[in-house]
Amino acid sequence: MKILLASHNKNKIAELEALLKTVCADAEVVSLSDVGFTDEIIEDGTTFEENALIKARTGARLGYITVADDSGLMVDALGGAPGVYSARYAGEDGNTEKNNAKLLAALQGVPQDKRTAHFVSVVACVFPDGREDIVVRGECPGEILTSPRGKTGFGYDPLFWYAPFGKTYAEMTAEEKNSISHRGVAMQAFAKAFAKLKF
Repeated sequence: MKILLASHNKNKIAELEALLKTVCADAEVVSLSDVGFTDEIIEDGTTFEENALIKARTGARLGYITVADDSGLMVDALGGAPGVYSARYAGEDGNTEKNNAKLLAALQGVPQDKRTAHFVSVVACVFPDGREDIVVRGECPGEILTSPRGKTGFGYDPLFWYAPFGKTYAEMTAEEKNSISHRGVAMQAFAKAFAKLKF
């Protein structure tokens, strides 16, 4: 079975592919680039669910079972920002360093106990044969540090502190992160729903 990951983000593809292999070990996982789709998918939804479905439906129209993730960071002191705009928080170029710098500037002077946040991931799977979509959500609570820590991961990972492990996402191994992350939680829920399907 071939499953398309509807993303051009190499970091997200690697993380989703590793998680997807635990769900469906015999699946051949391909990316948009692998199938020759180079267009940018316009994510103009106002929720993570809407954006995940926009991406997954694009892939399904190409004839593939398609899995897509839309995720972001929601900071309580910022009223849930950056939210669905997480990747473009500091501008359309999606520059991680600029996004992290803008987040730290927005939280300047906010005490650590008020820097609570959570990552959200919505995973959508759309089928070209028209069967019902799968849409699941995962969340992971944490805090935003005042400076980055760690060298792994991507995006806001160096700023996102997960207290039960005493580490940022960027200080965790891939296995540690996948076991508790928003995307890992969403993929576990996806696995349960996907396992019930007959092909």
